[in-house]
Amino acid sequence: MKKIFAFIIVIQCIISCSSPKHKYPLIVIQTNAGDIEAELYQDKAPQSVNAFLSYVDKQYYKASSFYRILNDDNQPSNAPKSELIQGGLWQSNYTKARSLPGIPHETTKQTGLLHKDGTLSLARREPGTATTEFFICVGDQPGFDFGGENNPDGQGYAAFGKVIKGMDVVKKIYNRPENDQIFTPPVTIFNIVRK
Repeated sequence: MKKIFAFIIVIQCIISCSSPKHKYPLIVIQTNAGDIEAELYQDKAPQSVNAFLSYVDKQYYKASSFYRILNDDNQPSNAPKSELIQGGLWQSNYTKARSLPGIPHETTKQTGLLHKDGTLSLARREPGTATTEFFICVGDQPGFDFGGENNPDGQGYAAFGKVIKGMDVVKKIYNRPENDQIFTPPVTIFNIVRK
C-alpha cells in the first residue's frame, strides 16, 4: 500500500511539474522606464497573438519604442477622447513594419476581449492592416470596441492581451513629456521577449 501511495505522489509531481504554470503565453516588454509583463489571449484572438508572437520571436521589437500618447489634452475637442500609449517599429524600422502582411482583423465582438485598463491591442488604419504597432489602454476605452465611436468604420481594434504586472511603468510612460501626441523623446523598448 505504501508503494502505491508513493507511486501516486510521484506521478502527481510529474504531472504538476510538466503542466504549464500559466494558461496564456506571457511576454515582457523591456523598456528604459521598467518592465511590463502581459498575458496574451491566444485562445480568443489567435491570429493577433500568433502574429505578435512571431514578431517577438524574430526580435523585431529589439531597439523599438513607445512613441505615441493619447490623453485628454492632446486630442481635438470635438473628437471622442481616449487614453493610451502606442509602441512598435514606426520610428525604429518603419520599412519593416510596412513590408509585413496585415493581420486579419479580430473584432471585440468576435473575441469577447474589451478595451479595459491595461489591454494590449493592435493599431491599424483599415481592418486587416495591423502589423507590428500596438497600444496599451490607460483606463477603460469602450470607444475602441466593436461599434465604438473611436473608429469611423465601427469595427474597433483587435484586443489581444492584458498587462498583468507593470501598470505603474505604463503610467510612468504615459506621464512622460509629449508634443502633439509624440513622446519627446520616445521611450526605448529594449526588446519584447517571451517569459
